[in-house]
Amino acid sequence: MKPIFVQLQCAPGKTYEVADVIYKKEIVSEMYSTSGDYDLLIKVYIEEGEDVGKFINDNIATVPGINRSLTTLTFNAF
Repeated sequence: MKPIFVQLQCAPGKTYEVADVIYKKEIVSEMYSTSGDYDLLIKVYIEEGEDVGKFINDNIATVPGINRSLTTLTFNAF
């Protein structure tokens, strides 16, 4: 498993709803509130070799209230 960080831009007033839905999916190991154009920064773990874009599209980007998602960082190890 490798960790990735994903920034989420939420529709106005939807940040808490989006955070709640993502938390209930049980895919997030850490979640942070941010400021500026992006509202949430989440840390998830994916399988080695798994397509990051597909994972985000299948598990995160489809959550109602998300305007945009952006993979910010990937790590091979801490």
